[in-house]
Amino acid sequence: MKAKRDIIKRRIEAAQGQIPADLVIKNCHIVNVYTQTITEGDIAVIDGYIAAVGGSYEGRTVWDGKGAYAAPGLIESHIHIESSYVSPEEFGRLLVPLGTTTAIADPHEIVNVCGLDGLTYMMEAAKQTAMDIRYMVPSCVPATDFDHSGAVLHAPELQGPLRSPDTFGLGELMNYPGVLAADTDILEKITAAQEVHKMIDGHSPGLHGDGLQAYIGAGIATDHECADAEDVNERIAAGMYVMLRNGSACHDLPRLIQTVTPATLRRFLLCSDDLHPHTIMAKGHLNEHLRLCVQHGIPAAAAITMATLNPAECYHLTDRGALTPGKRADIVLFQDLQDFKAQAIWIAGKLAGKDGTYMLPFTRSDYSRVSSTVHIRGFSQEKLRMHLKSTHVHTIDIMPGSVVTQKGTADIQLDDQGDFVYNPKEDIVKVAVVERHHGTGHVGLGLLRGYGLQKGAVAVSIAHDSHNIITAGTNTADMAAAVTELEKQKGGMVLVLDDRVLASIPLPIAGLMSDQSGAWVDTQMTDLYRIGHHELGIHDQIDVIMTLCFMSLPVIPAIKLMDTGLFDVESFSFISIEAD
Repeated sequence: MKAKRDIIKRRIEAAQGQIPADLVIKNCHIVNVYTQTITEGDIAVIDGYIAAVGGSYEGRTVWDGKGAYAAPGLIESHIHIESSYVSPEEFGRLLVPLGTTTAIADPHEIVNVCGLDGLTYMMEAAKQTAMDIRYMVPSCVPATDFDHSGAVLHAPELQGPLRSPDTFGLGELMNYPGVLAADTDILEKITAAQEVHKMIDGHSPGLHGDGLQAYIGAGIATDHECADAEDVNERIAAGMYVMLRNGSACHDLPRLIQTVTPATLRRFLLCSDDLHPHTIMAKGHLNEHLRLCVQHGIPAAAAITMATLNPAECYHLTDRGALTPGKRADIVLFQDLQDFKAQAIWIAGKLAGKDGTYMLPFTRSDYSRVSSTVHIRGFSQEKLRMHLKSTHVHTIDIMPGSVVTQKGTADIQLDDQGDFVYNPKEDIVKVAVVERHHGTGHVGLGLLRGYGLQKGAVAVSIAHDSHNIITAGTNTADMAAAVTELEKQKGGMVLVLDDRVLASIPLPIAGLMSDQSGAWVDTQMTDLYRIGHHELGIHDQIDVIMTLCFMSLPVIPAIKLMDTGLFDVESFSFISIEAD
């Protein structure tokens, strides 16, 4: 009690100029997210918190802002760190210099592979970065009852993690049919979160009307799966927060930004969902979101509000989100409010980033508990052969820039055994999902249209959300070789042509993340993408890896592939490859 009292006393004294602040930032323009105005003055910081804003103050350390724009530290409202392909501590090192100081992360990727050991690892690793990473407890492991993941977590297993002060809420409730059916296990998960007053994130693509009302009424507060303005407006009218997503595979923000108005501004958050180093290095993170918002006519202060104050209020982070007295000193200095290049970043009053460089000590967390997660049995090239009787088939049709697919049909060629024969005049290739957690030998087969692959095969151990191996190829030999190589390297990404590995990136942490630097992963991925596009022919507008990763997610319309077979998301049932 006395220590807290003394801290408040020091803050009061610093605000009145009676004692010098620890840090004073001078000569800067200050973005006020409460008034949507930009003013000039000093920012005084003491004990990691803002003591005063405006006026003139003295400090033990003085930072000359040289006319830069001071904004609150940016808050990522929804992301899966595993999809960055780097560990949490490396993730923080990449994003802090861009202005991101807090992230709300859902680790359901690694938890689907390793169970609660995965959550424990992620929380321990997060302690090694200055970024404040807050974890949600995954709600759907696996995403559906039809999926084979590395773990299965029911409500009783989630009660302990939800009660922990180190977790922040219940992660995205993708099983919205389970919510609408009042499934007992789903209701118990919701109740467990509500009993400890924690947030519940949503995921409800295509849900409208009474169904949406019921979903929100169950206690779900957010959604990042809006397809159009109708989706956005219906959710905001019903009291939801809508996340404008702009990641590596999904670019919803430019399409939906027109729904942001002065009346609705305070119900929007910015998120990435899935973002890999190639995108981070080339474009940035939330600073890129801000750049896009301004380019589409949103005032800079309003854009910053969606990345700071709004997520802070949504997730009850009462100590941050604004540059006002009493808030945590998470501060970013932007060179301007067009490009949003960060010059300096403070987290809790400590200089954490400067001119693109992470400024604090860096160590890696031990990941031995989540390594060696690829377990394949009974796999052979024969498992990849189709035995069809009809040439009229269902196809998974890729929609560029989205993880939503369309259910298509096509007429294909078959060999004398009924197996698919690749036709270079048609943009259709074979796709397979190979179970990799329990050695079941399950292999699901389907046909993928719109990927652009003209030769060889691609395979990754990242098939959302159960994270089995998914491979696409023009021939079964290269597909089998790619799967075998993934097993050897304990997961990752592989490109194969004529039984020869053209590119590979090992991901030894749960088959999802590298133990190398973000720069190393970026270099490797740049080369892999170049080969994928230029040597294998994958369409330039298609993300070589991330697009393929989402072809197995059975909670996003309209048709997906699991190790158990081809799945119609809209009817929530399995269908045959044959369309007759």
